[in-house]
Amino acid sequence: MGSALSKVYSAELEGIEAKLIEVEVDLNVGLHAFNIVGLADKALSEAKERVSSALKNSGFKPPTKENRKITVNLAPADIKKTGTQYDLAIAIGYLLATEQVKPFVAQNKIFVGELALDGKVRSIPGGLNTALLAKKSDIDEIFLPSENAAEASLIDGVRILPVKSLSDLVNHVSSIKIIERYPSVEFDPQEAGEVDISDIKGQEFAKRALVVAAAGGHNILMSGPPGSGKTMLAKALISLLPPLTIKEAVEVSQIWSSVGLLKGGYAKVRPFRAPHQTASPVAIVGGGTNPRPGEISLAHRGVLFLDELPEFRRDLLEALRQPLESGEIVVSRARGNLVFPARFILVTAMNPCPCGYWGDKEKECTCTANEVFRYQKKISGPLLDRIDIQINVPRIKLDELKKKPTAKLGFQKQVVDARKIQTERFKRVGAKRLVNAEMSSKECEEIIDITEEADEFIKTIFDKYPVSTRGYYRLLKTAQTIADLENSEKVEKPHVAEAFQLRIREE
Repeated sequence: MGSALSKVYSAELEGIEAKLIEVEVDLNVGLHAFNIVGLADKALSEAKERVSSALKNSGFKPPTKENRKITVNLAPADIKKTGTQYDLAIAIGYLLATEQVKPFVAQNKIFVGELALDGKVRSIPGGLNTALLAKKSDIDEIFLPSENAAEASLIDGVRILPVKSLSDLVNHVSSIKIIERYPSVEFDPQEAGEVDISDIKGQEFAKRALVVAAAGGHNILMSGPPGSGKTMLAKALISLLPPLTIKEAVEVSQIWSSVGLLKGGYAKVRPFRAPHQTASPVAIVGGGTNPRPGEISLAHRGVLFLDELPEFRRDLLEALRQPLESGEIVVSRARGNLVFPARFILVTAMNPCPCGYWGDKEKECTCTANEVFRYQKKISGPLLDRIDIQINVPRIKLDELKKKPTAKLGFQKQVVDARKIQTERFKRVGAKRLVNAEMSSKECEEIIDITEEADEFIKTIFDKYPVSTRGYYRLLKTAQTIADLENSEKVEKPHVAEAFQLRIREE
């Protein structure tokens, strides 16, 4: 009994990127042993038991019956291997090495999937990420669990072969019973939002602010007494946003797939994430022992809603400052850096004081001036400077509650039309941006066409109010969005005035 060697390919998730991993199986003369080497974690070292039972219950001779030394090497050895997705590759590599399956060309195939003890193949996180890896590496076929096939089929140019059991895979590679290729799905995005803006009565100024935020991708803070509709307005913002494009859907699906949140397909709606105030910084920005995306990345191309903003930890809020500027979060570890995309609209809501009624015209505030000051100081100046729109949401009068709300279609059409104008403008100047809020300061100066009257008005603002350099450019971006909503080629004085009104809350 001599030695035998086989090699197949699998994939490892590092953050949201899949890396190609070689799975080498070697059988050599010696006492029985079954070892997995290549920086494998606990879940992966337990693959020996899952693979042995799955092979036995599928009718094959398992490693436990082999009186030989079996070594499984996962290369490159310097990448830490985690998870259960290697089961399928180890099993098929073992069957190739022991000649229990007819030899086949394995260089152009990737095998991923977790094996149940009866030989069934269970779903894994990162199906779409693996399909992206295959396309980038010019690999023709992916064998993956049938539950992951729908998400992976969003990537064209790769043959997706859904595997239900180990026996089905063996029959396919042996040309006994071919597995049908999963058909490419037709991209069909859907509108999101459990709350429609047409459900909200009154608050016309706040609705206008939401339209501007949705059109230009601007961050927004809403302050007001309890029960004035701040949370409902935040949930309605997602209904104003246009459906995902296929490029955005791939970006969102890649993030969600990496953490196993995609269930039976790709992302069809824009994400809306609303973490609780007790969430940790790692849960919000990402990281951990095996770094994974946090809430800001799960909200990519959608909305991140932080309700009761002052109740969040100070260090957590300060951690948002860098991703709000760059649109990504860099998680640094000793063995390298991982970059997670985080281009989201930040929507925040807060009460003006601990009792909630400071500045309310109908109910008297019971807080002292010092309590109000300390409460509002929980939100730092640098964070507020990154929020383009800051508005007060007052209590609604009874007669406004009885009025018929404004139809949604008018608002959404304004947003869609304004975004089309932005897309055409960025395409014309060769800027890789989607909305005005993403522009850099240099792009603001090159792209935004402002009238002399508007420019003079900005000088007046600077003379009377302390506006930072960042605040100036954010004011320009908001004014450009308002001009786009009005279908104006130039930013005029009324656009700047409204942008300034949306940025400065009444104190």
